[in-house]
Amino acid sequence: MQYRRFGKTGLRLSVFSLGTMRSLAAEDSFRATVQAAIHQGINHLETARGYGQSEVLLGRLLTSLEPEARSRLVITTKIPPTPDAATMAHHLGESLARLQVERIDCLALHGINTPEHLAWVQDPQGCMAVLRAAQDAGQIGHLGFSTHGSRELIAATIATGQFAFVNLHYYYFFQRHDPVVTLAQERDMGVFIISPGDKGGQLYTPPETLRHLCQPYDPLILTYRWLLSDPRVTTLSVGPACPEELQWPLSICDRTDPLTEQEQSAFTRLTEHAQQTLGTDHCHQCYACLPCPEGIAIPEILRLRNLAVAYDMTPFGQYRYRMLENAGHWFPGRRGDRCTDCGDCLPRCPMDLPIPDLLREAHNRLQGPRRRRLWED
Repeated sequence: MQYRRFGKTGLRLSVFSLGTMRSLAAEDSFRATVQAAIHQGINHLETARGYGQSEVLLGRLLTSLEPEARSRLVITTKIPPTPDAATMAHHLGESLARLQVERIDCLALHGINTPEHLAWVQDPQGCMAVLRAAQDAGQIGHLGFSTHGSRELIAATIATGQFAFVNLHYYYFFQRHDPVVTLAQERDMGVFIISPGDKGGQLYTPPETLRHLCQPYDPLILTYRWLLSDPRVTTLSVGPACPEELQWPLSICDRTDPLTEQEQSAFTRLTEHAQQTLGTDHCHQCYACLPCPEGIAIPEILRLRNLAVAYDMTPFGQYRYRMLENAGHWFPGRRGDRCTDCGDCLPRCPMDLPIPDLLREAHNRLQGPRRRRLWED
């Protein structure tokens, strides 16, 4: 296992971090998965207030560890931003009690996803005042934030100077946030990449087309290598449901060297194949089409269409597409069938894409049955 400095926190984190959202089927399974991760060198365990019983189960496990083993671990939990200080104080007290700790090593505001959330952070009497006081009292080590927000919102949040690390989406198949990764590095912030195996393309079960293009590498391993070779990135989330699911990603936990020529050739094949397959319908993700008068998530929908057409990543596209209008600020924007043919986006597209037609085609390709989200009753 390799370890990297987590920005200005000064902490040395394993390049893979254990996310605990998925390993909640039973306490025995949870305990076995966490212990297997620790045994294999993972020293950063991440949970959240919103992850069911995860904080409680992790707290029980932590109290059972020998002091030396416990001292080697870094614990992060996440609490949503709140519009008032009292609610945050209550939530923080609950997380400390559930984890059975006097100090949380790293606490992230979970989901600074909207300008309103950022305004709460900037309120001098708001939720951040509670967290700063807790930090001064030794209850919190370092403060960061997680986000599913826009690149502009992430940059604005980083610019506040209030945070030591950021958890965000950034993958080979979603490179929109490259500038904010650089901005975080310039501010000496730790960079924690959220769910590259799942949100990065459901790469545990890749389609045959993608497998073929990535040969001789597996798509999951190749995307991990793309991230691990980037010195701006500190650590990647891995979220196994059982100990066996750790084996595959951790097989390259020592591969933080630059990409080899053969690996670079695989990425070149992916790029060239997308260009050839998509042709003149290729969306280049410039976001010039926004804002849409109907609130349609045009770039994201066309990104999912790109992946489905170029690499047969239709199941992944369906998984993400059906979150539109169902996941609130965690995945904002409306579906493609909401297009009214107003034409507002057409003159702004530098590629002259027939956007309304592509949105309807993408909707027909990607619509699927609604699934229950973790946070829903």
